[in-house]
Amino acid sequence: MQTDSSHFPVTPIALKMGVAIGIGMLVGMEREWSNKDVGVRTFALVAMLGMLASLIGQSIAIAALIGVFLLVAAMNTRSILADRSLEVTTSAALIVNYLLGVLVGLGHIFTPVAGAIVMTMLLAWKTELSRFAGGLQPSEIRSAVLLGLIGFVIYPVLPNRYLDPWQLFNPSDAWLSVIAIAGIGFVNYVFLRMYSTRGLYLGAIFGGLVNSSATVAELGTRLQKSGMVARATTLCLLTTIAMFARNLILATIFSPRSLTATLVPLLAMTLVAAFWVWRDHRIDRRVEDRVPGTLTLTSPISLAKVIWFGAVFIAIQIVGTLLTRYFGSYGMLATGVFGGLVSSASTTAAAATMAMHGKITPALAGSATVLTSIASAAVNLPIVWRTTKDKSVVRAVTIKMATVIGVGIAAVAVDRIFQLSELLLRK
Repeated sequence: MQTDSSHFPVTPIALKMGVAIGIGMLVGMEREWSNKDVGVRTFALVAMLGMLASLIGQSIAIAALIGVFLLVAAMNTRSILADRSLEVTTSAALIVNYLLGVLVGLGHIFTPVAGAIVMTMLLAWKTELSRFAGGLQPSEIRSAVLLGLIGFVIYPVLPNRYLDPWQLFNPSDAWLSVIAIAGIGFVNYVFLRMYSTRGLYLGAIFGGLVNSSATVAELGTRLQKSGMVARATTLCLLTTIAMFARNLILATIFSPRSLTATLVPLLAMTLVAAFWVWRDHRIDRRVEDRVPGTLTLTSPISLAKVIWFGAVFIAIQIVGTLLTRYFGSYGMLATGVFGGLVSSASTTAAAATMAMHGKITPALAGSATVLTSIASAAVNLPIVWRTTKDKSVVRAVTIKMATVIGVGIAAVAVDRIFQLSELLLRK
């Protein structure tokens, strides 16, 4: 046990005390806003208790934890006598708050601060989380379990090597692409379930991150039924922008160096699409905040979709590798175009993975990502033509999407002709 004050340098102790009190006050303020009896002062004191106890010694830290348990017991006894209820959430928050204070005393900063922020978010989002959990369907729960299964159970046991003599199939690579695509889809499906009722504009963005073609089809049908077909142009462009962002993220995850070839074309297309969205919004300021009905998408993770993602990834990787061997860069670019007609996400992951293993250059993988994104955007046009009966809207969508696609094709052509991405990578 340390009792000599000279063992505690002033500046580090002052910093730890400030962090511990700040953590306690952050969580305590949320409890105050929720009209709980235990608030800012109690949480700040408990966090500081954890910090000081960890400085003194392990036995004191254990004794202080017992004291926190007694405080929790007294708080719940008072609550039971007053209104026959238990303060379970506040009790758990108080114990976690003490442990965060202990971590501060041990010299950690990021972990306790991040823990306090996450805990405060969970406490503050009580209504939203309760509504979300209460509305979960069995298929959505199965999706979450399946995502955990493919990410934490199956992936670690897969061999990370090519199983064939031609170096075409690596199980670990294929499964990693499935995890990335399914994970992005699941997270954005969660946001879509939470916020889609606030308007189809958020639905277009979140839906585009999940599946742009399915989102455009659903939006077109919804707008046709609600008599708001004029919104089809803006919503289609927003969905396309979200798809560009998703593919850029996937390419960067698997092959960060491909960013030199993907960033400028995708950014240029995004800016053109954003300009049309801004122009449409400015012309018609009577934007509806809500449209009757909600955007409905099937759950993003299912056994069939996992098999589909994996099969498309493997097929594109094999075809892309063979075409690249026999036809050079043009073979890979062709794979990007035709792959985008099926699944731009799987095509992007396949191209980036090939670049990661040195089968193609990062610049070529970036160009393939841009082309597959363009092809995916082009696929949305026939969907709009089929679901939208207004000829003026169809013409507007076609012209604006054509400008977006044209800018992307021009950017890729310039990059491939002048080898700009390769030059940047050599520097």
